[in-house]
Amino acid sequence: MTSQLDRVVLIGVAGDSGCGKSTFLRRLTDLFGEDFVTVICLDDYHCLDRKQRKETGITALDPRANNFDLMYEQIKALKNGKSINKPIYNHETGAIDPPEKVEPNHIIVVEGLHPLYDQRVRSLLDFSVYLDISDEVKIAWKIQRDMAERGHRYEDVLAAINARRPDFTAYIEPQKEFADVVIQVLPTKLIPDDKERKVLRVRLLQKDSLVGFEPTYLFDEGSTIDWIPCGRKLTCSWPGIRLFYGPDSYYGHDVSVLEVDGQFDNLEEVIYIEGHLSKTSAKYYGELTHLLLQHREYPGSTNGTGLFQVLVGLKMRTMYEHLTSKQVKVAVKV
Repeated sequence: MTSQLDRVVLIGVAGDSGCGKSTFLRRLTDLFGEDFVTVICLDDYHCLDRKQRKETGITALDPRANNFDLMYEQIKALKNGKSINKPIYNHETGAIDPPEKVEPNHIIVVEGLHPLYDQRVRSLLDFSVYLDISDEVKIAWKIQRDMAERGHRYEDVLAAINARRPDFTAYIEPQKEFADVVIQVLPTKLIPDDKERKVLRVRLLQKDSLVGFEPTYLFDEGSTIDWIPCGRKLTCSWPGIRLFYGPDSYYGHDVSVLEVDGQFDNLEEVIYIEGHLSKTSAKYYGELTHLLLQHREYPGSTNGTGLFQVLVGLKMRTMYEHLTSKQVKVAVKV
């Protein structure tokens, strides 16, 4: 298997539950093709089932509820071109089911709460992303979903969030430091005292000095740019759109920051934004917009979330090509 693949590329996607990992993974599969990518959910490495966690009071976010030794051994085996018998955590029953055989693939994505927690697992990754949803947005989303769809009371929803917060702060959030790219979803600055959280400000933090990775920039590399593009070429209803680009420091690392605050009224017009971005890793003019339009129904497509998820996918493709010296075929669909 190793000789056929030559090189297995490992990508880590970290973040809390409900932060958009599933949508991001769908975008990656769309870009590379289903046969090219294998996704491993790290929930499968829970060593305590739901009943045991309830009895012990240990949450799934706590490292003690997860088998990092097995996780490391199996991910290392896949990277070396060997198949594994991966355990399965059954989300419906909360039990740990019999294992399944997983073969190595061109790209293996390990996603979940802890892909960057264990230093051994982290050292195996070729590229990593952390999806960082701010507390204000996370609470608003969860309250809207749980109250509207599940009939939960506001107080109960808030209590569940607060109960989870200590473990999130202790074990999940610190992984941001190790990610090559961070996508932050924040409250808008365009609406004073906004409580609905329907309009979002999304930031893409890209580590500088990463081999094989060139940060995307707006207009002029290394400058600080504040841009309000609304007008004849970009339709914007209230409160408009604002873009920002500039250098920053994040956990002691130099990063290049791209930011989109506001919503796109007409996704076809995103090509106007794309035309002012450089080093997007697109293979043809308009590919970024085309990929966004392919699945306009995905959550986040009308704001910076979708734009940056697609952009990071293009960066992953370039990273794969850099590491393997092989080109990924582009399917141009009309």
